Amino acid sequence: MESLDQIKSRIEAAVPGAKIDIVPNGSPSQQHSLLIDNEHAVAVAKFLRVDSALCLDFCSNITGVDWLDRVVKKAIKLKKVVDGQEKEIVETAEEKIPGYLEAIYHLYSMTHKHGPVIIRMRTRDRAEGARVVSLTPIWRSAEFQEREVFDLYGIHFEGHPDQRRILMWDEFQDYPMRKDYREPDDYEWEPTPHDEVLEKAKGHFQPRPQIDGAEGIVEPLKG
Repeated sequence: MESLDQIKSRIEAAVPGAKIDIVPNGSPSQQHSLLIDNEHAVAVAKFLRVDSALCLDFCSNITGVDWLDRVVKKAIKLKKVVDGQEKEIVETAEEKIPGYLEAIYHLYSMTHKHGPVIIRMRTRDRAEGARVVSLTPIWRSAEFQEREVFDLYGIHFEGHPDQRRILMWDEFQDYPMRKDYREPDDYEWEPTPHDEVLEKAKGHFQPRPQIDGAEGIVEPLKG
């Protein structure tokens, strides 16, 4: 299979205006990926699927990543006058990078038996309604997996045929895989509380008032 640099160059030639960046992976797997812009994502995906050399006809896995706001320290070289002489000084500057969410797709070719080629899309921020485009029209296997990423990370996939929760119940609030998610202890909407959830929930029920010296009774959970 072609190198990621070659694939990047061919995408840019085939999809005018597409913005493609190679995102390095420093882990032992060395599985670098392509960051594609949302505006041209569908056109890029179509190219990856129908190109005769790549023929990436199978999307095996989609996952989400939550990047919180972070501060990056950078070394900056400056020229300053010190004791009457111009010298090169290295100073440390801080850059604040706003948080965002990513949807990452692992693509394979069943025809040519090669892969993966990993592509990712990035939201503008982490706010409610953070969006990327759905790639379900290109890879049918993306439908349930995009729903899972929506359910757990809160990424809305524009153009998805059935955008709704798939793991959590409909009344559930928030997104459990976000890094700033805080687990509730009452689980008000849990249909069938059990084990640790049941024990936590008991703390939210008040004992009945004592009558004629009888001890208070904790109201049991229904269901």
